[in-house]
Amino acid sequence: MSRNFELLSQMGKAQVMLHAEAEPQIAPPREVPIFSPLLEIEGMARDEVTKLVHRLFLLAGAEGPRRVVFTGTESGNGTTWICAHASEILASQVAESVCVVDCNLRSPALHEQFGVENHSGLADALRGEGPIRQYAQQLSRPNLWLVTSGTTPENAQELVTSDRMRIRISELRAEFDYVVFDVGALNTCNHGPVLGNLSDGLVLVLKANSSRRDSTRETIQDLQASNVRVLGAVLNQRTFPIPDEIYNRL
Repeated sequence: MSRNFELLSQMGKAQVMLHAEAEPQIAPPREVPIFSPLLEIEGMARDEVTKLVHRLFLLAGAEGPRRVVFTGTESGNGTTWICAHASEILASQVAESVCVVDCNLRSPALHEQFGVENHSGLADALRGEGPIRQYAQQLSRPNLWLVTSGTTPENAQELVTSDRMRIRISELRAEFDYVVFDVGALNTCNHGPVLGNLSDGLVLVLKANSSRRDSTRETIQDLQASNVRVLGAVLNQRTFPIPDEIYNRL
């Protein structure tokens, strides 16, 4: 995994940048939380993820996207890594609640990024009852929550595209201020376009030296033809031969 990536394109107008000079004061949680460690991310990588978070969520202020799908053009693009770190940094920049959801029921990995168990999660919520917060677990910050993929069912494809999923997404929108969805790659399932239509937009994750410009352009055109708002594209796993100390001075 590279320690850097860059935002390739961003649609929409940037008007106001929100920046937290200090850690926001957050009201104590209603229940005693069990915190997992902060995600490990070093210098230049953290700077780039922070830029992504600001451009994607914060520049437009209250009018910015609040429910965003992250998906890759193909498996192995690092979508889960970006999704996890962007969610954690977003939670550090705002006082509102942030929930990251693992919608990749076939190959779940978000719980591994955060170092927690994959117990009752999204799949269980889609088949069971009870409020959606019942299936969410608190993470490294009082305002950061995770809904893991849960028990992998045989009908994973049908569950994610079901009416039940629409209901649960509505609950997530009502319960949390920001919701970030980690979705399976576009070359493995159609969950990206489906959930993209149920959210405020989609971020496409590309892999350096692998994703092709022409095919990526076609993918974006297909998404837009499906009425999916493409918020931007992230080039991941790009390597930099220049040391951090020198690169930061350029």
